[in-house]
Amino acid sequence: MIYSLASPVRVHPKTGITHRSVLKPIGQSFTNKTVDFHTGIVTNISIEPANEEEIANTVAVMGGEDWQMWMDALSQADALSNNAMTVAYSYIGPSLTEAVYRKGTIGRAKDDLEATAFKITESLKHINAKAYVSVNKALVTQASSAIPVIPLYISLLYKIMKEMGNHEGCIEQIERLFNERLYTNHEIQCDEKGRIRIDDWEMREDIQNKIAELWEIADTNNLPEIGDLNGYKSDFLSLFGFDLEKVNYLEDVNEMVPIEHLQ
Repeated sequence: MIYSLASPVRVHPKTGITHRSVLKPIGQSFTNKTVDFHTGIVTNISIEPANEEEIANTVAVMGGEDWQMWMDALSQADALSNNAMTVAYSYIGPSLTEAVYRKGTIGRAKDDLEATAFKITESLKHINAKAYVSVNKALVTQASSAIPVIPLYISLLYKIMKEMGNHEGCIEQIERLFNERLYTNHEIQCDEKGRIRIDDWEMREDIQNKIAELWEIADTNNLPEIGDLNGYKSDFLSLFGFDLEKVNYLEDVNEMVPIEHLQ
């Protein structure tokens, strides 16, 4: 079972309380570059730190409790086979983004999510089930586009990885996760914290060093040359069915098609 969640709000199923997540640093303000990928304009952005209530709410929305509740419910319904496996998706990222991501409110929630993997494995040991966290590469998603700094970082990352020939989109990366990590003849390889690292290509030292160099000079004028902003924008639009080459968006469409005509 895959658990992959990015949400701004959660109504707790037991308490009825509505929790809202925030994307903020913890402890101090954060200022750095970002890009509006719709316009290509690079600017500086400043974000004030979260308070304790905002941190707790973000953990409530994006942490591991919901994952644990799903697995408990499946177990109680006898819907899990022996040797079942569940994987939650997470992200760490580089030092460039850690203040607003891994060391921010969302990172606190990811810490909770990753700790929950061990709790789930323990609670399901009677059927020898296992819970893992897969630390994935930075990818273009609706969620990642909302995080300041990340679109600029991904634009630079994609340019470099495409030139090196090791770029992966969402589908390609998850295929590698399943084919080379989860379902092999070998024991699943994890890092020192029990996480599967499918971000290994992104976090290569040569790639991160190049991004750090480009980050210092990135601006509105040179980003089209040193980054892949067009690729980022195209990936984002395609999430919603736009910017696809073979679709004529000016053509009238009859959306009222009887089901029998679709067979």
